[in-house]
Amino acid sequence: MSSIITRKDGDEQKLSKKRAAASDSRSGGGSALEAPKKSRFDVPEKNGGGGEKKEEVAVLASLSSTQIKLMMAHAQREIEERKRALSNLRDKDPLLASVPSIGMPVALATQALAKKPTPEDSEKARKIAELQAQIRAKLTGNLASLIQPTAVAAAAAAAAQAQERPKPLILDDEGRTVDKSGRTINIPTVTPTLKANIRAKKREVFQRQTGLGERSESGTSAQEEAIKYFDERIALKPTVRTKRTLRFHEPGKFQQLAERMRMKSQLERLQNEISQIARKTGISSATKLALIAPKQDMPDDVPAMEWWDSVILTQDLETVDEASGKISIRQTAITNLIEHPTQMKPPNEPLKPVYLPVFLTKKERKKLRRQNRREAWKEEQEKIRLGLVAPPEPKLRISNLMRVLGSEAVQDPTKMEQHVREQMAKRQKAHEDANNARKLTSEQKSEKKQRKLREDTSCGVHVSVYRIRDLQDNQSKKFKVETNAKQLQMTGSVVLFRDCCVVVVEGGPKQQKKYRRLMLTRIKWEEDIAKGNDGQDVPNSCVLVWEGTSQRRHFGEIKFKIFPMEKMAREFFQKHQVEHYWDLAYSGAVLEASTDQQ
Repeated sequence: MSSIITRKDGDEQKLSKKRAAASDSRSGGGSALEAPKKSRFDVPEKNGGGGEKKEEVAVLASLSSTQIKLMMAHAQREIEERKRALSNLRDKDPLLASVPSIGMPVALATQALAKKPTPEDSEKARKIAELQAQIRAKLTGNLASLIQPTAVAAAAAAAAQAQERPKPLILDDEGRTVDKSGRTINIPTVTPTLKANIRAKKREVFQRQTGLGERSESGTSAQEEAIKYFDERIALKPTVRTKRTLRFHEPGKFQQLAERMRMKSQLERLQNEISQIARKTGISSATKLALIAPKQDMPDDVPAMEWWDSVILTQDLETVDEASGKISIRQTAITNLIEHPTQMKPPNEPLKPVYLPVFLTKKERKKLRRQNRREAWKEEQEKIRLGLVAPPEPKLRISNLMRVLGSEAVQDPTKMEQHVREQMAKRQKAHEDANNARKLTSEQKSEKKQRKLREDTSCGVHVSVYRIRDLQDNQSKKFKVETNAKQLQMTGSVVLFRDCCVVVVEGGPKQQKKYRRLMLTRIKWEEDIAKGNDGQDVPNSCVLVWEGTSQRRHFGEIKFKIFPMEKMAREFFQKHQVEHYWDLAYSGAVLEASTDQQ
C-alpha cells in the first residue's frame, strides 16, 4: 500500500504543478481569456441538471491529491473497524458464525435494499455513481481499483434492476390475476390509437363473427399439430455413398459347386441309359400311362334301402313277414294313384324361347321393295296435292335436255347445259351426304364388330383342347395363338411342357369354329422341326384332343404357363378343377411318342 501511494505521489505532484501553471496563466490574462480545456471523460448532461453538474465538476477539480489520499485512508480505516466489529459479534453468537462473511460494500448494499428507495434517493445515487466513475477515469493504476461504489449507489442500482424485472404472473383457481396477498388485480387493456390498428381490430372482430376466424384457427392448429409430431432428433440420411467392403468367399465353396455339377451330369447320363433300355423294352410308355391318373378306390355310396322303398316297407329290407315269409310291406301305402315326378327345366335350355328367322326368296324381296316404294311415292304425291310440300324440280340430264326444255334449250344451249350440270352435281352431293350420314363412326364400327363376335354363354360354354408337340421356342406361332384368342373374346390357358404343349380355349360355337380353323388349317405347324425323346428331328404337329360343353368358364384371360415337371402342370389344371384335360392330352402325347419310336 505504501509503494502504491509513493508512486502516485509523483504523479499527483506533476498534476498539481500543471494546474498551478494554468491558474497563473489565467490570473495574468491578456485581452482574450482562454477557455478551459474539455476533458474526454466528461459526460454531457441533459438540460434539466446543467447547473448542478457544473458545480459538482468544480468541487471535484478543487480537491487536491492530499485530500483524496486522506479520504481513501479514512475509508480504509472504517472498513477495518467494521470487519473487527463483525468478527467480535461472530465469536459471541454461534448463529452468526454459520453465516459466511461478506464485505462491507455488500453489507451496506443489503441494508439499502431492505429500505424502499425513493425517487430522490435514486437520483442522488445516480449522481454519486457518475462522480465515482469520473474519479476512477482520472486516476490510473491500482489506485482506481481501490475506490469502490458506495453502498447507497449499489442499493439504488439493485433497486432499479429489481424494478426493471417483470412481476411474476399469479393466477387463482378461476384464472384471475392476483397479487401475493391474494387480491384480484385489474389489468388495463391497451386500446389501439392508430387508424391502421383500429381497422385491423374491427376486421378481426368481423371475421370472428362471420366464422372466418374458425378457419384460421383450424389452420394454425394444423400447423401446431404438424410441429408437434416433428422430431428434430431424427437425422436425414447422408447423400454420400457408403464404401463397399470386400466380401470373401468361404474356402471350398467352388469345389462344392463343381462336385454338384459333376454329380448332376453323371445322373443325367444314367437316366438317359435307363430310358433307352426302357424304350427298347416298351416299359416307359406303360409306366407313364400308369402315372398319369392313378386309380383310386371309390367308396360304395349305394344305400342299404332306397327312398322309394322306405315308403312301402314296414321297417327295412331285413324285416320279414311271419305268415308269408317275405319282406314285410305296408299294405295301406299301396293305392291305385300314380305319383308323377316334378318336371324340371334342363340347365342348357334358354329362359326365353328362340324363334328361327324367316328368310325370303329373291323374288319375294323384290316384290316387297316395290310395294314399299310405291306406298312412299303415293304419300309424297298426296302431300304435293294438298300443298304441304313444294313439287320437285324436273330431273334433268344431258340425255333428256332437249326433250324436257324444248325451245329454251335451242335459244341458249350453253346456259341450259350449265343449269343441267349444276342440278346433276347437286343431286350427287345430296346422295353422298346421305351416305355419309348413314355411315358409322370408328367407335360404332368397333362396337358392331365386338357385338358380332360376342356370344351368349349363359346356357353353356364350348371348350376345345389342343395338343402341340413344341410351342416354346416358336414366337410367331405363340403370338397367333394368343392374339386370335383375345380378338375372338375367348378365355383359356396355354401350358408349355416338353413334348406336350396344351392349349385350352373357352367360348361360343362361332368362336370355336373360327379358332379351330386357325389351329388346324391356317397355321402351318409342319414347317417347324421339333426334337423327339430320342433326340431325332420330327415335324411339329397340332391335334384336337377334345371338344365339348361345360356349364361355366374355368379360366380367365388367356395366358402362357411354363412348367418344368409333369406333376406341376397337372396341379395347375387340378386347381381349376379340369385335371382331365391334362390327362387326355398327356396320355395322347405318350402314346404318340411310343408309336414314333416303333
